[in-house]
Amino acid sequence: MELFSEERSAEVVAESFAATADPRLRQVMTSLVEHLHAFVKDVELTEAEWAAAVDFLTRTGQKSDAARQEFILLSDVLGVSMLVETINHRSGGTSTESTVLGPFHVVESPPRSLGDLIVLDDKGTPCLVSGQVTGPSGEPLADAVVDVWQANEDGFYDVQQPGIQPPGNLRGLFRTDLEGRFWFRSVVPRFYPIPDDGPVGQLLAATGRHPYRPAHLHFIVTAPGYRSVTTHVFVADSPYLDSDAVFGVKESLVREVPLVDDPARAEAAGLDNPFRTLTFDIGLLRS
Repeated sequence: MELFSEERSAEVVAESFAATADPRLRQVMTSLVEHLHAFVKDVELTEAEWAAAVDFLTRTGQKSDAARQEFILLSDVLGVSMLVETINHRSGGTSTESTVLGPFHVVESPPRSLGDLIVLDDKGTPCLVSGQVTGPSGEPLADAVVDVWQANEDGFYDVQQPGIQPPGNLRGLFRTDLEGRFWFRSVVPRFYPIPDDGPVGQLLAATGRHPYRPAHLHFIVTAPGYRSVTTHVFVADSPYLDSDAVFGVKESLVREVPLVDDPARAEAAGLDNPFRTLTFDIGLLRS
């Protein structure tokens, strides 16, 4: 094997992986080494900067726990999560576009019946959320699983505030009806900051970036024989649509949330009048 040199560093290290039995692992490691060494040479990284990077990654791992994944947050703010999602879920414009999972899908959503209220903390503006799950030919997908979760009026998920928010607040696992439809009672999503009290927040502050996400609901939708989709629906008039801290907004996922002033409809939905409505139809591709 050729000895290490500044000029040939990437080639020498990449060659050390030549005997890797898994061809995909060999490809990934070789490309990683090539790009990483090119980066170090491009910026002429100092020893102090490399030590700071190692310390940053160490603290990122130490900040992670069962309720918070700081490495996912780091991946999100660097746009890597969105890029991986987009590459692996190309829709060709024929199904609902995907977006980031986010760091707070860390517990199972409680099973709920269609029409249930998922708000357990009595906060927020009432909102009726509904939609239909269909296949690529427009066929309704009965018994599809619709997993939803969102932050509360104060901008926190239930797992961020144990003892303050009831477990399962603003989460629900629904199954569509025979026409592929789903509906549930919630509150209008609100914009909020991602957790910025750790290494990722320090990185954003150092680079002059804000930590905010526009208002949204999370969805994971699955049906047998179809490709699942992980996505959001964003509120059209929310701040930060054009500067989402995790780059999760796609134009096709933005929806209006109009006000409805109809006492009879409110009573039928089990909501106070007036209330708002959010309609989000979801299309899946066949497996």
